[in-house]
Amino acid sequence: MSTRKHTALPKAQTLIEALPWLTRHHGKTVVIKFGGNAMVDEELKAAFAQDVVFLRQSGLKPVVVHGGGPQISAQLDKQGLVSEFKAGLRVTTPEAMDVVRMVLAGQVQRELVGLLNQHGPLAVGMTGEDAHTITATQHRPEIDGELVDIGRVGQITAIDPGAIQALLGDGRIPVISSIARSQDDGHVYNVNADTAAAALAAALGAETLMVLTDVEGLYEDWPNSDDVISKLTASQLETLLPELSSGMVPKMEGCLFAVRNGVNTARVIDGRVQHSILLEIFTDEGIGTMVVPDGQGVTHTQGGVR
Repeated sequence: MSTRKHTALPKAQTLIEALPWLTRHHGKTVVIKFGGNAMVDEELKAAFAQDVVFLRQSGLKPVVVHGGGPQISAQLDKQGLVSEFKAGLRVTTPEAMDVVRMVLAGQVQRELVGLLNQHGPLAVGMTGEDAHTITATQHRPEIDGELVDIGRVGQITAIDPGAIQALLGDGRIPVISSIARSQDDGHVYNVNADTAAAALAAALGAETLMVLTDVEGLYEDWPNSDDVISKLTASQLETLLPELSSGMVPKMEGCLFAVRNGVNTARVIDGRVQHSILLEIFTDEGIGTMVVPDGQGVTHTQGGVR
């Protein structure tokens, strides 16, 4: 009996460590942007689905938002369509938009809904087109001082969170593809999934926005050092934005938008680590970079105070 007690004890201690976090987050909405390696590696995908279901069963209300860059590129390739990028955004012709819609809503979302529903009748897939959830107009980025037409790429103008709130109220896990209905021309638009997740987190009054990436977090002095900034305020992040790599900009801009619009914390976490979501939400250390509203603490590197 004593041996059995001894081997089970660490499990009990782990569960107890999660208690204050469980209490704090109970009933709160958490928006999770699914992307990066976690999206293409089978083991990471399965662990992600377990994490999201665990959050739901622990009394939180997870909402998953996803894009699908690699899958879209692969399908365009298969159909002989060229993937072209301008200002870090995919040039989306009407033909490419058909592929984007098909891949996001018909492939990536379906697979994720299937993984979540292995654990019960939980996940419901939708796109931003459904129930006017995400509305957009055409986004024209500025390149060398000129506005450039990059096709069906959308800039979000409105969020209607009603359908998502109804699903959450029913105990479901909404899984949302980052496609938007058009405000003015009857088309649909491809919307950056980081931006969509941030806008939805703000509209839902979420406790937390979590963005999965393929890095450990925001580095303090990359490439000279791999120290991760554990926590920083909105203003500190705003100062850093011009120095960031292009891939991190939409993620960190999303975090900034979220905490400036009512979300309590926004976090960039390493999706290459199995169960990174649980480590971030339910442990004292946390494993990524947390952005908080101004007036809430100072910068600490990894392993420091959070």
